[in-house]
Amino acid sequence: MIDHVKFFRETLPYINTHRGKTFVIAIGGDGVMHDNFPYVVQDIALLNSLGIRIVLVHGARPQIDEHLAKAQIAPRYEDNTRISDEPTMACVRDAMGNTRIGIEALLSMGLANSPMHGARLRVVSGNFITAKPLGVRNGVDFHHSGEVRRIDRTGIERQLEDGAIVLLSSLGYSTTGEAFNLTYEDVATQTAIALQAEKLVLFSAESGVPGPNGDLVRILSLPDVKQHLSPLREAGEQLLCNLLEAANLACLRGVPRAHIISYQKNGALLGELFTREGEGTLLLHDGNEVIRSATIEDIAGLLDLITPLEEAGVLVKRSRELLETEISRFTLVVDAENVVVACAALYPFTDHCSAELACVATHPDYRDRGLASRLLTQIEKQARSQGLTRLFVLTTRAAHWFQEHGFETASLDDLPAQKKELYNFQRNSKIFVKSLGIE
Repeated sequence: MIDHVKFFRETLPYINTHRGKTFVIAIGGDGVMHDNFPYVVQDIALLNSLGIRIVLVHGARPQIDEHLAKAQIAPRYEDNTRISDEPTMACVRDAMGNTRIGIEALLSMGLANSPMHGARLRVVSGNFITAKPLGVRNGVDFHHSGEVRRIDRTGIERQLEDGAIVLLSSLGYSTTGEAFNLTYEDVATQTAIALQAEKLVLFSAESGVPGPNGDLVRILSLPDVKQHLSPLREAGEQLLCNLLEAANLACLRGVPRAHIISYQKNGALLGELFTREGEGTLLLHDGNEVIRSATIEDIAGLLDLITPLEEAGVLVKRSRELLETEISRFTLVVDAENVVVACAALYPFTDHCSAELACVATHPDYRDRGLASRLLTQIEKQARSQGLTRLFVLTTRAAHWFQEHGFETASLDDLPAQKKELYNFQRNSKIFVKSLGIE
């Protein structure tokens, strides 16, 4: 039971962060056919139950090939793009429709003694995609193969607001009433961009993007994407290249984060979204932890970080109401998922030209990375900019750390009168002072 409690406590910051956000999740036809796909559907149902708005995009390439084989039609490709003439398009419609119906059936399951019991998911499909033909390129007529022209953002948003999962097939329709065969990567990317989604999650046969030694690249900054594409092309990993290019384009067009994970590993979706180490490759603009000022939206994450330390007596307990009042005093370190992993607060006493450094905390998983030191440097800059000349801190557990960072032992008389009156003799905190000097 302790392990389960620990797990839920660790996932809570991510649950709070993700609730109410829009995720576009894309999986190709090969993933839909895989034995693990029912578990993927169960995980999607769980995301929906946690208040995450889900758009699920699916492909059907192998299913289309099966229908073509039955019709004795040879598939035709140009630059890895299917040529969708009339006979091929008939197979595309059949394969796409059957695949969509199969996914809807899985999302509708609710047997007792199953993870889907009581889920009561509502799935909505529709003509949300306006498409245009690829036309003739280099002398090759692609017929009914097309690309996304426009996404019906208002229509999709309306369904998401009603709590439905929106299911999009890789088919689009023109204003003249024609249907076009699209790539699911294009549909997913353009949908994520149009909805200003928080995440684009792309399922792959692989765990993510491999590094030079074959090890998984956990976090990939956009400037580093190009250096990973060339080796993938040379290795013939065209599908993974397509996904990486789609993730890159989505981030360049405003989607904060994109993920590439495996559809073969049970629980990969939950592991990627709700654990710090993740399960696949995360793409984002900057892969480093970011130091920034706290906002009112950070209250939940801040509480998740400091509450265990308050319970252990390391920090003085602060109510949610107090945090809301004093949130402008806090500076945070947030990880790649914008989850609060370290914090500190600055309380100036202008009549004394000094300030209290308080509520210094780092998540256990992020200790020994120098985050607290970076945070202290930022706090010192803030204090100097306000004309303050000294920092003081009261601590019961971290005396050595503060001494290592230039703080010297002080007495109660060194504190501002207002703080001296509030000193808690029962806690018996040690007092340290640091002269800021001139930077």
